[in-house]
Amino acid sequence: MGGHPATPAASAGAPAASGRIGSIDALRGLVMVLMLVDHVREFFYLHAQVRDPMDLAATPTDLVLTRAASHLCAPVFILLTGLSASLYGQRHGKREAAAFLLKRGLLLILLEATLVNLAWTRSLFPPILYLQVIWAIGLSMVALAGLLALPRTLLAGLALLIMLGHNLLDGLVLHTGEPGYVLWSILHQRGMIGLPWGGVARTSYPVLPWIGVIAAGYVLGSLFSDGVRPERRQRSLAALGLSALCAFLILRAVNGYGEPVPWQPGLGPLATMLSFINLTKYPPSADFLLLTLGLGLCLLALFERVPARMLVWLRVFGGAPMFFYLLHLALLRLLHDGAQAFGLAGASGRIEAGSPADLWLIAAGLSMPLWLACRWMVALKRRTPAPVLRYL
Repeated sequence: MGGHPATPAASAGAPAASGRIGSIDALRGLVMVLMLVDHVREFFYLHAQVRDPMDLAATPTDLVLTRAASHLCAPVFILLTGLSASLYGQRHGKREAAAFLLKRGLLLILLEATLVNLAWTRSLFPPILYLQVIWAIGLSMVALAGLLALPRTLLAGLALLIMLGHNLLDGLVLHTGEPGYVLWSILHQRGMIGLPWGGVARTSYPVLPWIGVIAAGYVLGSLFSDGVRPERRQRSLAALGLSALCAFLILRAVNGYGEPVPWQPGLGPLATMLSFINLTKYPPSADFLLLTLGLGLCLLALFERVPARMLVWLRVFGGAPMFFYLLHLALLRLLHDGAQAFGLAGASGRIEAGSPADLWLIAAGLSMPLWLACRWMVALKRRTPAPVLRYL
C-alpha cells in the first residue's frame, strides 16, 4: 500500500499505525512527481514534443534526460499497484482482493474515458479519445483479478513470460478491418478504434506487457508478509533490482532481442549512453521493463532503509495517488487555458516553456499546492472510514 509518517526513529519500511508501508508510498510519490514534470512538458513544451523512442539527432540532451526520467513512472506505479493488491489480499483474503481489483479497475477505465480525457482534450466526446496510463492500469487490474486464481508460482512464471517474451509478438501487425484488430490494438499494438459518436479511440498504452508487470508486483507482495524480516526483504529487493539491471545491460549490449530500436555508438560517451537507454515504451520493450523495474526495485530497497522522517514529503504524494492525478491534470489545464486567456501564448497560440530546465521549475512550483491538497486528503482518508476514499 503506502504510508503515513511513522515515528521519527522508524525506517520507511515499517508499517505506520494506519497499516500503510512508508517505503511504498515514498516510491509511488517519487514517480508521481516525475510524472508531474512530464505532464508539464506535455502542456507547456508543445513546440518540442518527443517521439518514442526519441530522435537523438533532433532532441536536445536536457530534454532527452527529462523525458527519460519519466520512464520510471508507469512501470514502477503499475508494479506497486500489484504489490498493493497483494498486501490487501493478505489482510482481507484473495476473493476480496479480486473484487477490489475488478471494481477499482473498472472505475479507472471510466475515469480515463471521462475526467482524464476532459482534462487533456477539453471534451467528453473528443475526435480522438486517448486511452493512456490510467486505462492501462485499470485493464491490468481487471486482468489481475482473474489471474489471482492461479498459484503464486505459476503467476510469477506468467509475469516473467509476458514481460520478457512479448517482443516475440512484434512481427504480428494487424490493420483496420482485419479479424482481431481491435483486440490486438488493445493488447499489443497502438491503433485507432472507431467510436459510436464518430470519433476514434487511440490505444496509446497497449496493455499486455503491463499485465505482466502488475502480476509481478502481486508476486512481490510475499516479501512484505508478516513472516519476512526487514533485512531479508531489503536484500531480496536489492538482489532482484540488480539482477534486472544486469540482465538489461547484457541484453541491450547484444543489440538484438528485447528492444526494437538498436543502439548506436555516438560522437562521445554521453551520446552513446543516450542511445543505449533510448528504449521503446509503447508497448514497453523487455529492455525498457528490465531497466525501469530494476531501478524501481533498487529504490524501494533504499527507501526501506531511509528514516521515515526524510521521506514524509514523498509519502504524502503517494498516500493519495488518484486524487493527485486528477488534481494535477485539472491544475495544468487551468493554468494553460488561463495563460491563453490572458494573452500569454506565443504566435502559434501555444504556451511554451523556454527550456527543459523551466519544466522542472514549473513542476517544483506546482508541487507545493499539490502537496498541501494531498496532505489534506491523506488526513481525511485516515479519519474517515468512507469506502469511496480508498479509491483516491
